[in-house]
Amino acid sequence: MIYLDHHATTPVDARVLEAMLPFFTEKFGNAASKQHRFGWDASDAVERARKQVAALIGAGSKDVVFTSGATEANNLAIKGITRATEGADGSEVRRNHIVTIVTEHKAVLDPIATLAKQGWQTTVLPVERDGLVSVNAVERAITDRTVLVTVMAANNEIGVLQPIKELAAAAHAKGAWFHTDAVQAAGKVAFDVEALGVDLASITAHKIYGPKGVGALYVRRPSTSLRAGNRGVKIAAEIDGGGHERGMRSGTLNVPGIVGFGRAAEIAREEMASESARVGALRDRLLERLQATTDGMTVNGMMDARLPGNLNVSFDGIDGEALLVSLDDIAVSSGAACTQAEPSHVLMAMGHSKDRALASLRFGIGRGTTVDEVDYAATKVSSVVARLRQMSPV
Repeated sequence: MIYLDHHATTPVDARVLEAMLPFFTEKFGNAASKQHRFGWDASDAVERARKQVAALIGAGSKDVVFTSGATEANNLAIKGITRATEGADGSEVRRNHIVTIVTEHKAVLDPIATLAKQGWQTTVLPVERDGLVSVNAVERAITDRTVLVTVMAANNEIGVLQPIKELAAAAHAKGAWFHTDAVQAAGKVAFDVEALGVDLASITAHKIYGPKGVGALYVRRPSTSLRAGNRGVKIAAEIDGGGHERGMRSGTLNVPGIVGFGRAAEIAREEMASESARVGALRDRLLERLQATTDGMTVNGMMDARLPGNLNVSFDGIDGEALLVSLDDIAVSSGAACTQAEPSHVLMAMGHSKDRALASLRFGIGRGTTVDEVDYAATKVSSVVARLRQMSPV
């Protein structure tokens, strides 16, 4: 199998695994054990990883809260902000409005839908045909009752990079917090929370060649706040039981996973420039070869502001399910890993028909992808598309 689905997940880098292994055996201590060396060693390893993860996104180490992944981080950011705003007594608050966009990951859209059922006001904005949201549309949507604006940094399906700095500034101008799901962006393109002015950012290890089951939420503290009065972000915990992670996320820490996350972040920061250039060249090669051999193909999303390893294309006149089944030796997808049975809500939001959305492929080129693999994939896809059109034109 040729693996071209690196937006869904990535293999653990051998250097990451090497860093993790001792913490399954001889360094197995609980990071919360303060009375002996086993706990101290685990705690030291966690704090070292916290600094490595923070360095990847330009944050202070104390701003990083470890979670079980980006889904939990997104939920903690969105629900944590609303619970903190609501107050412990559940009294009515002046700010009860959230703004987001229709192409967000379900890990953002679903928590917001839950809050809407609980009485929160929500605005889900459309995107343009190229996948970008209009900054002016976001500005118009924010009111004096808006508590949070959340827009993902890079889309997980079409790879489009949103104008995060401008969107964060628009939120701050009206006194709202700004959160971004930075899962696909961090470690692949420049992403600095201070330069961008974001207040909360969700990231995860398994998109940057680290282990699954560990992520982090960046939470801006008062000492680094860009907002008036030097106020940091206050969020309420979603999980109680011991007060771990500065009271924001209780539970015994996944020390091996956190160590792996830290090492993966360190490698990504050191190698991002060269890796992005190499992966981007492979993506462009794939696109050029597909365009040269396949008619009726549309690139989804703008190319100018896009993740270097992402290519999302749709094909006219074929059945989407037959396309994926026929690519039996190439691992690609037609959308997010969590919604494979449905047409992509991202492509539908961009104005594509259901058939066009289903007849799409998302290529995710990664660290281990070779030129030969890209060339084989282009040839195979072109031949499959031609055969399907001849056999059963749609």
